[in-house]
Amino acid sequence: MSHPVPATFYRIGAAAGCGSAVILLINAAKRAEIIPTSAFTQLVAPLAQILALAIVTALYLAFGRRAGAFGLVAFLLNAFSLVALVGVEFVINLVFADVPVETIDALRAGTLGVALTVASVAFLLGTLGYVTAMLRTREVPAVPLVAYAVGAVPVSLRAFVPEAALDVGLVTIALGVGWLGIWLFDRSSDITTTWANDAVTVTQASRERASY
Repeated sequence: MSHPVPATFYRIGAAAGCGSAVILLINAAKRAEIIPTSAFTQLVAPLAQILALAIVTALYLAFGRRAGAFGLVAFLLNAFSLVALVGVEFVINLVFADVPVETIDALRAGTLGVALTVASVAFLLGTLGYVTAMLRTREVPAVPLVAYAVGAVPVSLRAFVPEAALDVGLVTIALGVGWLGIWLFDRSSDITTTWANDAVTVTQASRERASY
């Protein structure tokens, strides 16, 4: 039996995407010392990935399943990497911020460093795969998807790129995710998706608007 996915679900995912964008901008401003580091900025930092997972899931359910097995694998890898990055952000913002540099170096040299590297590589591969799958559907605007993918590169390689490049990457992802959130919220009432095998239907109105 098919069960319709309500428009409210997509609106929640869209709002989460906008929230993720705001937090990413806060993170970038904090790292660039535009705003001071505080308990608030440290605590909210991991929420960017949690909220991003919501819009990534909403977009996949609305459009990504049309990309078949590749889309599913790409979505799962991207979702896994976002969950892993929540842990990474907690470590960076709530652990590294309160320990000496020598301790941080020692932790990075051990298994924690391996875990951080795996999470970063998974995020890069997952994001590129997810964006490729979504582009193949020709239903979601390309520009914010590409922005999401481009911004993911310096964020994934944060240990090897200058601080300025990381800040640009965060802002680029924020712009892409925020754009997708606004777009999805505006299109939510035009999307009709059912929980059934090969039963994914997007209304013609949504298709005509996808290019905007």
